[in-house]
Amino acid sequence: MITLTENAVAAIKTALSRADEPAEGFRIMVEAGGCAGLKYLLGLESVSREGDAIMETDGFKVFVDANSQPHLAGMTVDFVTDLESSGFVFDNPNARDKCACGKSFG
Repeated sequence: MITLTENAVAAIKTALSRADEPAEGFRIMVEAGGCAGLKYLLGLESVSREGDAIMETDGFKVFVDANSQPHLAGMTVDFVTDLESSGFVFDNPNARDKCACGKSFG
C-alpha cells in the first residue's frame, strides 16, 4: 500500500524512540484542507482503530484509516534533509494536483 524509503524509516524510528508516550507505530492519513484540497497528517500512534490497514515494517507499524486508504495507495514516503529544511516528502500517484509546499494535494 505505502512504501517507506530508508530515510523515512530512520526518521520514524527516531521519532518513536524520542516519544514522551510509548507508541507502536506511525499514522498517515488524509484530511480535507490545505491549499490543494486534501492534506497529509502524520503522527505517532499507540493502537490501531477500527478499519485501519496496518503495515508492519522494520519493527514498527504504519496505520492508515479506511477513508485515507484510497488516497494513499501506491504512495512512497521519503524523509529529506537539506540546508533550508527537513521533513517528509510524498510521491503520491493518486494526486492530480499538489501545492508548492508538497504537503497537500487534490
